[in-house]
Amino acid sequence: MLRGLGYRMTPQRMMVVEALHDSDRHVSAEEIYARVKAKYPYANISTVYRTLELLKELDLVNEITLGDGCVRFHPAEKGRHHHLVCQKCHKIIDLPESVLTPLEDILSEKHQFKADLKHTAVFGLCSECQDKA
Repeated sequence: MLRGLGYRMTPQRMMVVEALHDSDRHVSAEEIYARVKAKYPYANISTVYRTLELLKELDLVNEITLGDGCVRFHPAEKGRHHHLVCQKCHKIIDLPESVLTPLEDILSEKHQFKADLKHTAVFGLCSECQDKA
């Protein structure tokens, strides 16, 4: 897709994209860098950050912070979804995109506000932690 948009597909960019797509979970830039560096010792973390920024600008990757201060990334083509994050045990529950569609509609219709709910984390307490409180 990058080539089709006129961007060069350097070996480093290819490795960043592969590391991102090969992960079965959300990954940080540092985790991507570690995977790239294992294959290409001369890799630079700034290349990882620049590539992720480009992918984000092109809506090819989503970023999210899940409460631990670490920004993580997820390929947009793997589907849009949201997360419930327990603030006590840090359990993460994935939600389908459709769950927040009614909220998006309400914000648009009642408040004339176009919310960016591409990849959202909602913080609170899971059922197990509620029972312990």
